[in-house]
Amino acid sequence: MKNVSGIVSMNKMTKDFNNDVVIENIATSLGYDSLEEIPHYDTINDFLKSLEIVELEKIRDYMIRELFKKRSLEKYRLLDKFWCIAIDGSQLFSFKEKHCEHCLKKEHKNKDTGEVERTEYYHTVLEAKLVLGDMVFSILTEFIENENESVSKQDCEINAAKRLMKKLKYKFRKLNICILGDSLYSCESIYELCDEYKWKYIFRFKEGRAKTLWKEIQEIKKIQIDERNTNLNVINEVSYKERLINAVDFTDTSDKIPKNFVFVTNIKLTQKNVLQVVGAGRSRWKIENEGFNNQKNIRYDIEHACCLDYKAIKNHYLLIQISDILRQLLENGSGALKELKAGIKEISSRILESFRRDTLTLEDIS
Repeated sequence: MKNVSGIVSMNKMTKDFNNDVVIENIATSLGYDSLEEIPHYDTINDFLKSLEIVELEKIRDYMIRELFKKRSLEKYRLLDKFWCIAIDGSQLFSFKEKHCEHCLKKEHKNKDTGEVERTEYYHTVLEAKLVLGDMVFSILTEFIENENESVSKQDCEINAAKRLMKKLKYKFRKLNICILGDSLYSCESIYELCDEYKWKYIFRFKEGRAKTLWKEIQEIKKIQIDERNTNLNVINEVSYKERLINAVDFTDTSDKIPKNFVFVTNIKLTQKNVLQVVGAGRSRWKIENEGFNNQKNIRYDIEHACCLDYKAIKNHYLLIQISDILRQLLENGSGALKELKAGIKEISSRILESFRRDTLTLEDIS
């Protein structure tokens, strides 16, 4: 409720929820006859320090599976078959001194002398988010972290992506998945996993990522131009490391400054499906905007550490992902909110006001 109602700090939560109606509402929702008080935020953090992360992951898994069962999101499938899941990483916290043994480390050097001027310690997360129109729901989280402080090589986003994809396949074995990603993921190891799991993929592709593939696409583009639309060039079956990859070169001229996009995919491109594939590829940016940007700057301030214990940090982050699914469903599914045309922060304040003022009944809970 702290996250859903837009409260950032644990201290403010304790103050705002120290209210007879709130205490009664929490008791009702938990099935208690009565509750004398709500726990202090230190008590909650002590609990989150010991709670195994898998317990919150189970809750999110249940929520996502229930949404699939209800079949109310079918219209968001790509080509009426594939669920688009975007993957991307983002930094959460940084420290001047080592925070824990799992910290990643970055040395900032003087350009002239090459000497280390300062060392930054930080924590980063890799997210897999289900893209559903303007909504993006966290479906899996993988923390990019060192096993301990004595590792010879730091963890990185690609290695975390391999772990995440393996878990995603295990948890959602029968799901028809299309992975979306930026040019970082346009590499052989990710292609191999997609082939192994029988997943589709659409990755942004840029010069310098895979030089031989880029050169081949550019050469074919020169001689194979779609006469009906010079802004859209379809290139099927480009040979790359014993596999065939399809590519589409698209220039968006809707703005004053044209923007060029190249996507690589293992979906066979046709005149009927190419625009849908391009649209899906471009929707990858929603994990950055509707996903990380909203969570950092508008809804929850995920860069605010509610606790410095590493396990508690992870649990707070997962609680925000669960809350975010609820908030997006509320904002996009409530006819009353749409009529109000309320902004995100106004909705947060209305939820908090209602929670502090209106008594829940058993009928509300059911």
